[in-house]
Amino acid sequence: MMDSSGLSLFSLMCSSALLVSGLVFFVAGSIGMLRFPDSYSRLHAVTKADSLGLGCIVAGLMFYGGLWQNLLMLFIWLLVMASGSVSCQLLARFAKSQQDNA
Repeated sequence: MMDSSGLSLFSLMCSSALLVSGLVFFVAGSIGMLRFPDSYSRLHAVTKADSLGLGCIVAGLMFYGGLWQNLLMLFIWLLVMASGSVSCQLLARFAKSQQDNA
């Protein structure tokens, strides 16, 4: 059975589940950033949850795109993962240096 977008019911359910799980990971990362006590825990919550959340959203959107669009979304996700890791490392080093100086 197909809907108006050309997806089967199973594909639509998988896509919806991935999109909702991505939203849940984004919300969990945001809550973790607000609730955790120190900067290292906050960095961990935001970096891991947001990377996984974006991955789930990209995977859910891949059901709707063509090959070129899917490759671009995958490339953007990989860039976000790389930049998130690097920026998290730099922020953790800065926090460590500030902690050592105090």
